[in-house]
Amino acid sequence: MTTRSFSQPRRTVMHLAAAALCLLGTAGAAHAQTQPWPAKPIKIVVGFAPGGTTDVMARVMAQSLSEALGQPVVVDNKPGASGNVAASEVIRAAADGYTFMVAPTSVETANPSLFKQTILPSRDLTPVVGVGRSQMYLVVKPQMVAKDAKELVSMIKADSGKFSYASAGPGTPPHLAGELFNKVLGVPVAHIPYRGAAPALQDVMAGQADYAFDPGISFPHVRSGKVRMLAVAGTKRSSFFPEVPTLSELGFKGAELDIWFGLWAPNGTPPEITARMGREVAKALAQANTRTRYEALGAEPVGMDTAEFRKLLADEGRMLSALIKERKIVLE
Repeated sequence: MTTRSFSQPRRTVMHLAAAALCLLGTAGAAHAQTQPWPAKPIKIVVGFAPGGTTDVMARVMAQSLSEALGQPVVVDNKPGASGNVAASEVIRAAADGYTFMVAPTSVETANPSLFKQTILPSRDLTPVVGVGRSQMYLVVKPQMVAKDAKELVSMIKADSGKFSYASAGPGTPPHLAGELFNKVLGVPVAHIPYRGAAPALQDVMAGQADYAFDPGISFPHVRSGKVRMLAVAGTKRSSFFPEVPTLSELGFKGAELDIWFGLWAPNGTPPEITARMGREVAKALAQANTRTRYEALGAEPVGMDTAEFRKLLADEGRMLSALIKERKIVLE
């Protein structure tokens, strides 16, 4: 009798304690779910090495976002496969608002057509906002006798076999800009790929290649006369060189290609978080310091809201996938 009367209350106490723990756990989970965002550091994944345009843009964003959100925003460089390594990591990340990606739009608009891959950013990631643009510039070696782009085109059409163009590497925007130019000209020009825009520009300056579509790193060399700029391969003239015409102005329509950059989140990220990120990025892009840092890259802090960014991605994706298929550009 004594044992039974002691065991019953003991079991009751144990059950009550277990119930209390469950209630505490439920309350803790509920508190975690309702805890204001952000409650811990945020990571921005970049698919390119430190010091490049994408990396610097991400770091400019990170600094402003850290101040605005009250939490550290860190940049994590994951270079490889033209941004696909970074995209894969963000796709696998928890959709909790603590992982984002800054990348050129080519990660979504060109890579699926260039690589044999299982990821599809247009399906697996959520576009948040556009964060900037770099234009591309037709620059020629200093020994080039053509005084302008029209003369260069005439020379190429007369004997395309004598000419070559350098690019930052197979499948990069400067390469695709070169192929767009070839398509408009209707004649083939030999492509010389390099491991980056800087070595490609160096060989144009050295006369090893005739021209390149440069993403803005040529500016000091243009001003010093080490390379000559003949045209802008974008939709409008450059604010850095307003006297230089666009290819479209010169009659070569269809060769326009800007390099756009944006912010993506894992699918399923709460819309109130992506909306907040979009608003804070827009504020960052409006800051004078941001414009100064972008201009040092030859870029502009041109923002786009989610709807505009999605439209850009769709339009550019259709154009580049058609170009890649037509020109038979394939990467392994």
